[in-house]
Order: sequence, then structure tokens, then C-alpha cells
Amino acid sequence: MKRFSVGSMFLSYLVAVFVCFSSSLCFLSAQQNPMQLTLKGPIDRWDEAIPLGNGLTGGLLWGEGNQIRLSLDRGGLWDNRPHPITQRDSWDYAHLKQWVAEGNIQAIREHFDDCYNYDMHPTKIPGGRLIIDLPGDVRVGDFKLNLRDAVGSVTLGGKGNVQCLFSATRPVAAIKMPLIDAKLDFLRPKSLDKLDYPSATRGEEGELFWYVQETVADGGYAIVVGKKRTSNTLELVVSMTSSQDGKDPLALGQSNVREALKVGFDQIAHEHLTWWHRWWPGSSVEIPDPSLQLHYHLVKYFHGAASRKHAPPIPLQGVWTADTGGLPPWKGDYHHDLNTQTTYIAYPTAGLFEEGLSFLDYNIDLLPQYRKFAREFYGLDRGAVVPGVADFKGQPLGGWGMYSLSPTHGAWIAQIFRRHWKMTADDTFLREKAWPFTREIAEALLALCQPDDRGYLKLPLSSSPEIHDNTLRAFLRPNSNYDLSMLKMAFETAAEMAGYVKDRDIHRRFAQAAEKLDPLHVDEEGILEFAEADPFQQSHRHHSNMMGIHPFNQLTIEDGPEAQRIIDATLDQVERLGTRAWVGYSFSWFSCIAARAGRAETALKYLKWYEWCTLRNGFHVNGQQRGDQKIVSATYRPFTMEGNFLAMEAVHQMLLQSWREMVRIFPATPAEWKDVRFRDLRAEGGFKVSAVRKDGVTRKVEIEATVDRFLRLRDPFIPEDSEARWSLPISRDGVWLTFELKAGQHLVGTIDR
Repeated sequence: MKRFSVGSMFLSYLVAVFVCFSSSLCFLSAQQNPMQLTLKGPIDRWDEAIPLGNGLTGGLLWGEGNQIRLSLDRGGLWDNRPHPITQRDSWDYAHLKQWVAEGNIQAIREHFDDCYNYDMHPTKIPGGRLIIDLPGDVRVGDFKLNLRDAVGSVTLGGKGNVQCLFSATRPVAAIKMPLIDAKLDFLRPKSLDKLDYPSATRGEEGELFWYVQETVADGGYAIVVGKKRTSNTLELVVSMTSSQDGKDPLALGQSNVREALKVGFDQIAHEHLTWWHRWWPGSSVEIPDPSLQLHYHLVKYFHGAASRKHAPPIPLQGVWTADTGGLPPWKGDYHHDLNTQTTYIAYPTAGLFEEGLSFLDYNIDLLPQYRKFAREFYGLDRGAVVPGVADFKGQPLGGWGMYSLSPTHGAWIAQIFRRHWKMTADDTFLREKAWPFTREIAEALLALCQPDDRGYLKLPLSSSPEIHDNTLRAFLRPNSNYDLSMLKMAFETAAEMAGYVKDRDIHRRFAQAAEKLDPLHVDEEGILEFAEADPFQQSHRHHSNMMGIHPFNQLTIEDGPEAQRIIDATLDQVERLGTRAWVGYSFSWFSCIAARAGRAETALKYLKWYEWCTLRNGFHVNGQQRGDQKIVSATYRPFTMEGNFLAMEAVHQMLLQSWREMVRIFPATPAEWKDVRFRDLRAEGGFKVSAVRKDGVTRKVEIEATVDRFLRLRDPFIPEDSEARWSLPISRDGVWLTFELKAGQHLVGTIDR
């Protein structure tokens, strides 16, 4: 295997200085700096690496001894060849219903599950690894990620340091390091042999060398590296291109690298930092917990590094596919029974709408595929169905049939469209994107439902992810609470949107459909069940029976004594049953639920426990990795991202809640968070909200309207406190305040005490 020399001279006294445009936070220690992740070297595992990315391409920076590794990935890099089983005539909903009726779990597993367990395509493809071998006397030291700058660095003892960034404005990664006698190599993922791919082609020309991997179905991809020496530094530029970019990925990659080398690292870094420094101030949160504060910033960084408009949305592992020599866990796919929806749960409150459009536009573009799935699998003549488990092209992958082939998951995606619309108050987005998508989802679900002898609409099959695992018992009596929440969300949202676009007939049809659904199932103590006659009596990782509490707001603490009784009984039952069967995301999601119920201390407790299921670089993993007590049975560590974004949303839920177009400031703020502030978080109605809490008391609130809108605000100060002053006239109804705001107008409330 040929290796490439990239330098012959080493200046031991030289430190490569990276131009820093950040605030003085750059120079604080890791403990003091909430914008810097510091990891003591070596890093000998890919999943503890420094994550870098620009939305389309990503890299994991790690290494040990005298070797630096950069694991490369790219959004949309997939082998989308379907499994042969999914092409059979019997691979449809009719056969699934038949085998459920017959109790034939073996046929269900062989038909709908084995195709997913197949250790080949369809699957996300790992890109490969760039290896930098340093001279024997140069050792890898500590690693840092400056979140504000989106720059990773590696110290080389007393020999200087290495800076690495994935350009926010160019399709390249750039590296700057001391001029040393290093050697570069590519490591091809062994897993590609499982896919029957040919060996990679390597080549070099002048200061460029490359690695080209042909695939079987979708063309191929190329990784091109170029080098440039100055008097005392070595600069590397890396481009990863695929057949999605054009017919000749290699030529395009070479062009990208040559252009970037001409510009040089310092100019690329200047453009990159300018982009990130404009991006960060969109909103901010300050909480008095250093660990959670750093994690909040890290997850916000993930939005910018892994999700960009016009780039593929975040699958299970974002742009950081596992670099283990194997194919990624769960195929690195798009799980729509929780993972994608909770990955995109926090962006609206943070105001990261461009990043959220990556997911929403992707689903709009896939509507033809979802219509095809509704027609060919479910036998429907209208509407669209989102597969519960899908490849990059939206094709179903199978899996546990009761969940992966449930037709209701698309309603949760429709709820993300609705939140985006409500948070932006963008009626153009409603008409052009949210309404068309939601209508298609609701049409398919309504077509699947049939009335029972009482007139209630019922699905043919029902389930509740992921209770009872892959057994016949997992097919619950229709409708489960999960499916009820999904159906209600789809029908009520479709009716609401139809009203806005003035389609009265459709509004009436979906409103009537929503009224023909059972109420949520509760036992005699008021505890939300999984389904009728299937009580919540075991620790369970997926809070599927509680969807109506969060994130759907169908059952709230403001809905009267009976709703309060159900919420209290269900949350109390969660704590009685314990967390042994949970995984990492279960904790951050339950923190959101507890905050929505007004249980601030509970929300904080579970959010801190969630941290025990993260690695030292902040990546969420399913199993427990640290902590002074056993909270879950699992200790394994498959990295997926939904838990991270749920943790960010849990912080939001403690500081600001808005649903049914009513705004609540500091609704579940823990007592120990005495000094808290946030700026320009978003609320339903298109409002930007800022607030300051000092010594446990709300001191100041500022709300900006982005459109003309009435604001309903729960009094953030002590109700009817004469010391509270407002900049605009108010109307009061108990604890609720109403203001009439024009676009661009600011409402300010203060209290001196």
C-alpha cells in the first residue's frame, strides 16, 4: 500500500497559530469555557472523537501515539438497493394482517424482519479514514473542539498543534499543521466488501492524491487530498464528492481541492469563522450548570455541523457514521418511530429554522415515494404513508413489523411541520409545505380507518413502539394510545390547516374524523395505558403511551382536574416502575415530559441522569457509561443522536413553553437554577422571547413580535404584583395577560424587587 510523504523538515520550536476571531472565552480553561470541549488524549475510539462537519460532509478527529485519524462521512452516501424480500408480491399490509389474524409470528418475522437483519444493503455507507502518521518523536496530545469556531485541534506535545475545520462555505475540509515529515494514507472500510464493491482506485498527480470507490447501484464517491507547504506549515485540503454531485466525482473533488489550495487555509478559516460567528447569536441560553450548559452548546453546534438546508437531514448518526470496519448500527437509517422526529424537536425553539428545513424539505421531496408506499403496500388509492424505518430514498427497510410498518408515524412528522409553521407564523410555508404534507398523511390514515360498532374509527392493526418487542403480543387492540395520539394529531392538524387555507369541506371532514376517535385509554387509577386492556405495568424505554402529554399537548395540566389526575398518576407510575429497561434517550425525553407537567426538580434529575448515557465527547449512546448508581441494565454503546436533541429540548421546556399559542416563561425552572437567562428563543405565534431570572425571581421579560399577533402570556411575575411594569397596555384574565402587538414591536416587562 503506497504511502505519500508530505514534508521533510520539522521545526520543533514552531507552533502553528490559528487565527481566532472568538471572544475572550477562547482563552479560558475548559472548566470555565462553556464553548469548548476538551478531551485528554489519546482518543483510541472513533465514537469519542472530535465531531466536525458542514451539514453535507463530516469528520471525526481522533488518534493516539504518533497517528492522527480523520474518519470521513457524507450525508446521502447510501447503498439503496432494496432487499429481495421487499420486492415480493406478498410483502404488503394484507399479508401482515392475515398472519397477525392467524397468529403466525414466524411468517411475520421471516417476511418483514429478516430483510432488515440482513447484513448488507440497503445501508448507510461509511466513507473511509484519512490517516496522518507523524514522525516517531512527535506524539498526539490532547484534543479540543472550539464550538464557537467549529474548529478541532490536536496538540503535538511541544511540537505545535494541528487545526482542522470542515468549511462552512466551501465543499472541503482544511487542516493546518507544522511542517513535519508526516505520511498520509487512506483506510478503506472493510464493510464495503460485504456489499460486493470492487477495490478502491488510488492515484496521485502533483500535490493531489485520491481514493475512488465505485459502488454497485449508485455510482460511487471520491476522496481527494491536496497538500501545500509554506515556509513553516503544511496545509491539507480534503474533498469528499459522490455521484450525487455529478457524473465525475473525482474530477469535481480535484477541482474543489485545487481551488481551496489556491485560496489557502487562512482565507478558508476566515470565511468559515465569519459564517459560524454570524450563526451562533441567533439565540442563547445561560444556565448555572457547567456540564449541562456545555452540552446545550454542543447540541446546538450539532445543528450547524450536521443539518443544513439543501443537504440530507440527520439520520441515526448524522454525518459521523461508525468507523469500526463494519456497517453502521441499524444501517444508519432513518427511524421514523422516534429518532428523526426527536432529532428535529429542539430546532424551532432555538430559532434554527434553516437547519430544520433540511428535514422538512427532504420529506416534501419524498412525497411521491410515500404515495407509492401507501398505494403498493397498504393498497390505498389516496394519501401518503411514511415507512417507520426507511433508507435515504424513503424506501421501507422492514424490521419489527408491528412498528416499522405501522402507518401512523407520518403524523409525528406532520407535527414537526406544524411546529415550524406555528413558531415562524409563516403562512407561505403553511400553504406550500405544511398543508400539502399534512393533508396527504391525514388522507391515508383516514382511508385506513374503519368505524367499529360504536362509530369510533379504528385502524386494522395497532402497536405502541416498542412495547412487547417482536412478539405477537406487540400487536395491540386498536387503537393504542400511541396510534390514538397520532391519528388525533393528523386529523386535528389537517382540520386546522384546512381552516387557514379556507377549504371548509376538508376542514369539516377531518374535524369530524377527530371527533370519532376514542379518548386516551387509562386504567382505574388514571394511568395512561399502552392500549385498552394493556396496562402500563413495566419499565419501558419508549414513552409511546405518553405522546399525548409530550410532544403533542393533547393532555395538559391546564385542562382541568381530570387531566391533572391522569398526568400525575402516569408520571408517578413511571417513577415507581423505574428506569432499568430504559436507554439514554428515555431520560432526556422524560425530562421533557416532567417539565411539561410542571415538575421542575424531576426534569432536572432525569436530565442529569441522561448525561450518564453519554460519552466523553457528548455523543448519546443507549447504555449507561458513567454515574454512581445503576440506572439502566444496558451498558452497550451504539451512538445515535436523538438523545442529544431531546436534552436540548428539555432545557427549553424548563425555560419556555408555548402550545395552543400561549406563552409560558420559566414554567419548570429548578430551584437550584437561581440565575438563568435566555435570549430570542421562539414561541408559537412567531414571537422572540428573552428573559432574566435572578436569585430565583423573574426580573425581566422582553418579547418581540415578528408578525401582527395577539400575545397570550402567562404572568411571568407574581400575579397581580403591583411592582411589575409593562411597556404596553395589558388585559388580564387571572394569570393570563393579553397584548396586541404589531410586527417588530417589543413588549418589555420588569420588576425591581
